[in-house]
Amino acid sequence: MSETLAPFFDAYVLEPARHSDERGWFSVTWSADGFRQETGVDTVFVQDNLSRSLKAGTVRGLHYQREPHAQGKLVRCARGALYDVIVDIREGSPTYGQWGGVELTAENGRQLWVPRGYAHGFVALTDGTEIAYKVDGQYARDLEGTVLWSDPDLAIDWPFDRSTALLKAADREAPRLKDASPGFVWKG
Repeated sequence: MSETLAPFFDAYVLEPARHSDERGWFSVTWSADGFRQETGVDTVFVQDNLSRSLKAGTVRGLHYQREPHAQGKLVRCARGALYDVIVDIREGSPTYGQWGGVELTAENGRQLWVPRGYAHGFVALTDGTEIAYKVDGQYARDLEGTVLWSDPDLAIDWPFDRSTALLKAADREAPRLKDASPGFVWKG
């Protein structure tokens, strides 16, 4: 089952079915055919990533990767809980500069499809949170970009005490969206 993540029309929250019995449960977390049927998106993933945040309040992002190696991402929480946020950074888009967020937990099994042209970030809500995600573009360090996670123009409603945020320097010192140059243009 999937639904769009408000306010967007091309970002999706997916809830893969879980088949339970006395042993536990089983879930298909990725199927090309199932993903295409649920979202209408036909993509090929080229890399799987796993990130662990030791402490609750760890913020990673808001990250993106410029063309020609932009990345779409399918994100899920493998352990713990996180609040996942995306921001439309495609100039000319009707949702440019707007954000959407969803809680992903190992328990709820939800996944978030982050299309190319969005900045992505999250905060760990529990110690030892692990985020697993697939990307459809090769990593290219020289094309990385970051938007300030606490940009006042974005007014993201992060569900934790922001004064306790743990960040790497590049995320703490990132530019606001109005000062960044992501290079994405909405194509309608």
